[in-house]
Amino acid sequence: MLKFVKHNMETIDGVAIYPIISLSIFFVVFVSFFIWAMTYKKDEIKELSELPLND
Repeated sequence: MLKFVKHNMETIDGVAIYPIISLSIFFVVFVSFFIWAMTYKKDEIKELSELPLND
């Protein structure tokens, strides 16, 4: 089965760019989320974490 897929993928011109694009998208999303999480205000995090207890 893998030989069938590998053979078909080798016949596509420029197929080597797809893993690079996928890694780049993953890296950008991961870094963006990390920056967003680190810059989130601590007061807002505390307020959100206490929401389930404020009934």
